[in-house]
Amino acid sequence: MATVTFDHVWKKYGEVVAVNDLSLQIEDGEFMVLVGPSGCGKTTSLRMIAGLEEITEGDLRIGDRVVNNVPPKDRDIAMVFQSYALYPHMTVRDNLAFGLKLRKTPKAEIERRVKEAAGMLSLEPLLSRKPRELSGGQRQRVALGRAIVREPAVFLMDEPLSNLDAKLRVETRANIARLHQRLKVTTVYVTHDQVEAMTMGQRIAVMSDARLQQVGTPQSLYDEPINKFVAGFIGSPSMNFLAVTATGTGDNVTLTGPGLTIALPADFKGQVTGASAILGIRPEHLDLVATGPSGTIQGNADVVEYLGNEELIHLSAGGADIVAVIGSEHRVRPGDALTLQVPLDKIHLFDAETGLSLRRSVQAHISATGVAPVAVPTAAPATA
Repeated sequence: MATVTFDHVWKKYGEVVAVNDLSLQIEDGEFMVLVGPSGCGKTTSLRMIAGLEEITEGDLRIGDRVVNNVPPKDRDIAMVFQSYALYPHMTVRDNLAFGLKLRKTPKAEIERRVKEAAGMLSLEPLLSRKPRELSGGQRQRVALGRAIVREPAVFLMDEPLSNLDAKLRVETRANIARLHQRLKVTTVYVTHDQVEAMTMGQRIAVMSDARLQQVGTPQSLYDEPINKFVAGFIGSPSMNFLAVTATGTGDNVTLTGPGLTIALPADFKGQVTGASAILGIRPEHLDLVATGPSGTIQGNADVVEYLGNEELIHLSAGGADIVAVIGSEHRVRPGDALTLQVPLDKIHLFDAETGLSLRRSVQAHISATGVAPVAVPTAAPATA
């Protein structure tokens, strides 16, 4: 096993910046997820670890060795792609063993590794079949097994669940997590799906516009996002954002927005320096109440999405669109007038210009680490 370290790594295609000054350490045995929208640089970063993309500037280390110029075959990594990339004319057994045969691994060792991987992934009954005789989930397990038999220092996974249906994604997600707990191999996993990131990653690196935005545990990213982008990307449904105006001074600051007036929570006092800010509140933190005291949002339900145990309510309030998650026992119908309680201890505030969080604890982190506002790139990033 080994650490993976990006040390001020850049990747440029001419004038287009695909990865912008990435510094990130992935610990030995850690399951790190790189997540972000299409074009953010996550797959390009993974491909640089694999040696499939050259590094423009900076150093990439696997363990203590700088691997910028090391061929992929000599990096002691194994990669699982979005496509299964199985040899159609070979059986499952031969697909699992092929890479080991190329490396002239002794037959007894090949048999041991194939048997062990097949046992981990419940592939024993399928060893004599060919890929065309397998389901999508079975093919993905074979692709995982082919990586496992390599016994590498680092696993790289590039959106391996994208081709699976919803049920198989959940099952395979759990299988990959169990494999990591068993093998304890350093794993770098790329996805655009924040649900995959939150449920699988020990730590998550959120990327946007070719830059690393924030790194942390799933809980820390959910509770204390460093900026508006991370706040909106992590969590499903996405966080609601409302433009608010701050009035008053000292400890008597009031925030006013669409259908909402609240006192500034203690965690933000002294941090709101301008007249305007962005208030964020997660849909699951809004509560349906009968009356309209201060600290509530009042509006009418536009769309109601029934999900069995809960309902997603799309609310129109003062010209703003707000989403709330409430229990399905309320049986809300489109057009109903609703009052939603906004819990002061759950709100987030962001600077209207930079998008950075105004929470005191996050501001302290920004000051300590020197995090700067993320600039909008002058050229579109390359697809990652």
